[in-house]
Amino acid sequence: MTRPGFALFETAIGLCGVIWNEVGLIGTLLPEGEASAAHARIARRWPAAVESAPSPEAAFAIAAITSLMADGRTDLTGVVLDMAGMSEFLVRVYAAARAVPPGQTRTYGEIAAAAGAPREARAVGQAMGRNPWPIVVPCHRVMGAGGKLVGFSAPGGTDTKLKLLSIEQARLSDAPGLFDDLGGLPIGVRPGT
Repeated sequence: MTRPGFALFETAIGLCGVIWNEVGLIGTLLPEGEASAAHARIARRWPAAVESAPSPEAAFAIAAITSLMADGRTDLTGVVLDMAGMSEFLVRVYAAARAVPPGQTRTYGEIAAAAGAPREARAVGQAMGRNPWPIVVPCHRVMGAGGKLVGFSAPGGTDTKLKLLSIEQARLSDAPGLFDDLGGLPIGVRPGT
């Protein structure tokens, strides 16, 4: 077996990274600020990984992530992940989260139900906090009960989560957005006013 590889790349939100093996991605990295911080985090979490030219699968992931961060709509479900050693529950939870399209959100409870464990919303929250593939497994699209914005374990915390949701033009409430079509009414005029 060869050593895992990693590559850092620029996106609209900053320097991101992918870590891969011969099966697929074993991790992704959200911006840390400086390249030295990204290298240090990779060395802690994937100590055997070496900086390398991306494999074809890693190059596909880099292109897809870069595109999503630019257009907010690119689908990342084609990125192959190596989930070896993960529990069946985690595999189902991460699959349910990956099924949430860009621009949409789900609650921890909805992900738990989609994963076949409707009473495990708290365990889903813990799984999202340990997610090794942020952006590809879009934990930023998973919210607290009632759509409440809750903690985000990535660097930057909930600010990063909001930035990702903003890029995807996700709705965080039922209130009309600034640029929503309200049936030809002038901006600032709501139906019934």
